[in-house]
Amino acid sequence: MAAEREGPRLLDRVRAKIRFRHYSLRTEQAYVQWIRRFIRFHELRHPREMGADEVRAFLEHLAVEGKVASATQNQALNALGFLYRDVLDLELPALGAIERASKPRRLPVVLSRGEVARLLAELRGRNRLMASLLYGSGLRLMECVRLRVKDVDFEMHQLVVRDGKGRKDRVTMLPDSLFDPLHAQLERVDAFLRADAAAGCAGVWLPTALERKLPGAGRERGWQWLFPAARRSRDPRSGVERRHHVSETALQRAVKRGVRAAAIAKPASCHALRHSFATHLLEDGYDIRTVQELLGHRSVQTTMVYTHVLNRRGLAVRSPLDREPGR
Repeated sequence: MAAEREGPRLLDRVRAKIRFRHYSLRTEQAYVQWIRRFIRFHELRHPREMGADEVRAFLEHLAVEGKVASATQNQALNALGFLYRDVLDLELPALGAIERASKPRRLPVVLSRGEVARLLAELRGRNRLMASLLYGSGLRLMECVRLRVKDVDFEMHQLVVRDGKGRKDRVTMLPDSLFDPLHAQLERVDAFLRADAAAGCAGVWLPTALERKLPGAGRERGWQWLFPAARRSRDPRSGVERRHHVSETALQRAVKRGVRAAAIAKPASCHALRHSFATHLLEDGYDIRTVQELLGHRSVQTTMVYTHVLNRRGLAVRSPLDREPGR
């Protein structure tokens, strides 16, 4: 049976299974895109007619012809594994034998304290506040973008990160120096909330079944996005018009411009601010287990990478080039 005829129904089943498992919209979009590319690569053959050999051929094509990164190749393998295992209910033992592309072990890009200060000085308004949270609290980009008002605890001086990487919650610090900018941001949130209420707009998106269990919660202040978008948009799944959080690309572009304006030669991105947070805490003598908890790493081995980029000028081995002649 040609995938041309079954394609739409098959992809609808993929979407339904992903939503049943409460995977994110980004995961849904990525998996559907890889499955579609897999089918087209094999000239619209239905996945039931194919198996591990075709999956391997597709992955080799991505690596050799597409020259994709190892993480991209592994994401494609995850999507196809989900298709066969969870959607088609087909066990392909040979899929487990497909060797995953190994990720190169690279040192993180870490900014010095002076470079962080210069970068933040180039940013303005909301972008400066969000970048300050990436560095001051060790947040990932999407963790910052998805913060809600209730996640900011001024009395406890902490932020609660909900559903972070690995679908885990954690608590991290809230810098005292950001209290005033955050209060000003909350005033902007309140203004958007009043405008949406006056327009009869639906409340913010709520995770899982909370919208049914807590009717009206989407219009409560605590559930609002800390960084709401300037304009309302339609939910891509439900079609309901509501106010979403800001797009992460706006901050990414602002940081890139800031790096250039600050004359920083390093290939720094938003994630470099999180790397810098961890490295500077270790330089200040904080225990690596504490840093691990603040970052939300599952294994301390992941956190250990920052020990390779510490600035240990007082403890470092002295270069023979710096030794005085005759001594």
